[in-house]
Amino acid sequence: MLLHDTALVYGRYLRQSLRSRFALLFGVLMPLLYLLFFGPLLTGLPLGGRGSSWQVLVPGLLLQLGLFGASFAGFMIILEKGQGVVERMRVTPVSRLALLLGRVLREATVFVFQAVLLVLAAVAMGLRAPLPGVLIGFGFVALLTVSLASLSYALAMKVATPQGFGPVVNALTLPAMLLSGLMLPMTLGPRWLDVLSHLMPLRYLVDAVRDAYVGRYATAHMLYGSLVAVGLTVLSVTVGTRVFRTAGA
Repeated sequence: MLLHDTALVYGRYLRQSLRSRFALLFGVLMPLLYLLFFGPLLTGLPLGGRGSSWQVLVPGLLLQLGLFGASFAGFMIILEKGQGVVERMRVTPVSRLALLLGRVLREATVFVFQAVLLVLAAVAMGLRAPLPGVLIGFGFVALLTVSLASLSYALAMKVATPQGFGPVVNALTLPAMLLSGLMLPMTLGPRWLDVLSHLMPLRYLVDAVRDAYVGRYATAHMLYGSLVAVGLTVLSVTVGTRVFRTAGA
């Protein structure tokens, strides 16, 4: 029943996304602009890692896509609460875990699709990376999206208006972006900043995807990144499900 209920919820929200094709493509605009106008500035610069500048920048842009997109996913729940959709779902026998999983899997599908578009654009710009590494990058994007979307939906269930939701998300995502080395490796900065960045879970995912993009799969970065990604996903889905149950979603 859980799989059946999840598939129903997933299909409902995926159809909504497919009907809004402009929004589907618009979501990739910000990382695409970074790729087009920031990426060429890094060409030939010593970035302290293996591979080309594209193999450093593109993994960060992929995770940036998941970071900002999934973190703001909760806006939909706030709108649905105002329209009575959440109230109507309360009286159905659908599992609360399915209500969450269906939503976050839709988010993961959308952002992996956008990640594919971003990688294709990066290849046109000069990116060269092994196919297994690219696929691993998509996997990390999916896990990050599930994690952050679950937390975003949980937060949205606790606030009443978008005005209370947006500032909290902004206050959390901006430090995460700056301290995780999405744009440039943190090893290029001072020692204290590099040490501080290890407090950010996203840092481990970024390092893992960058290793994958240069064909290095059996590394400590890959191990730590995988453990952090899976652990964060399990924790976030657990928190999200509990909030959905207690809030009567």
